[in-house]
Amino acid sequence: MEITTVADDLIVAHDGVVVRRLEHLEPDTVYDVGGVEARTLARPAGELRCRIATVNDVHFGELEAGRIDHLAEGPVQRVGPDEPPYPETMNRAAVAEIAATDVAAVIVKGDLSSDGTDEEWAAFEACYRAPFGDRLHVVRGNHDAYRGQTAYAGDQWIELAGVAVALLDTVRPERSTGWISPEQLDWLDAHAASAERSGTPVLVMGHHQQWVSGARSEDYFGIHPDPSDALTELIGRRRSIVAYTAGHTHRHRRRWLPSGVPTIEVGCVKDFPGTWAEYRVYDGGILQVVHRMSSLDALRWSERCRGLYRDFGMDYASYALGHLDERCFTIAVR
Repeated sequence: MEITTVADDLIVAHDGVVVRRLEHLEPDTVYDVGGVEARTLARPAGELRCRIATVNDVHFGELEAGRIDHLAEGPVQRVGPDEPPYPETMNRAAVAEIAATDVAAVIVKGDLSSDGTDEEWAAFEACYRAPFGDRLHVVRGNHDAYRGQTAYAGDQWIELAGVAVALLDTVRPERSTGWISPEQLDWLDAHAASAERSGTPVLVMGHHQQWVSGARSEDYFGIHPDPSDALTELIGRRRSIVAYTAGHTHRHRRRWLPSGVPTIEVGCVKDFPGTWAEYRVYDGGILQVVHRMSSLDALRWSERCRGLYRDFGMDYASYALGHLDERCFTIAVR
């Protein structure tokens, strides 16, 4: 039994494809879930202003999960001849769950596709655009620009009730690594300064995760250390910015900047554990609540993907799922 989600009113646990869901709970209260204790999140002060849903690494068009380049190692998971493509299965499940939630915006943080083809983008649009319309906000990821494509490029400033979202395009075309330009940082600084004057908290989102510590490398898999440092400095100056959240790594993780602001990674939709993130915006704070898609078809596929990369000595299930407090927690308003 894994406790996969806690919110201020909800606890969800999974045991393989069996789902145990406790709803309408009291905040900051311990409950027994099949012999496992879990505490709901404390509810921030004030009014619930809005809810935001995010997904990333949806990978329409992908045919093999766990494939690294052309290496034979894996294990590599594929659907059978009579099964639908797994990105369709997983994204339909995510869309159904999000559509059942009263969200003000749905934000897609990159890697809409496997290779940035028109067919893959059309599949993405068919799945996400119809149910969400103008509530849908999309930025590209590295998989969408390996051949220099420019669809879904550019930064966006999204104003919602009680919060603003700065959606950054962190892509370096034809490369897997990320970047933020000085012009983008100036753009973010100006918007964050305006939000500071109005007392509006800002969530910054992008595809690539931020470099925080460790060996500096020109080939760092996320945002290059130099613009990562510049983003850290900007966040330290602009108290309106309360978090940076990304995808790309297919894992759930939370690290801390010197300012005390979290820099967050959210797992992928396409395989294990198959998740989307909800942000509940209150006057006194913002809850991040990660949900594991719980349709039977989605759970069957994601369970098959627990052992991806085992041949490389990796415990993918632990890596991807992370700890509960790295998935579900309160983002403080500064």
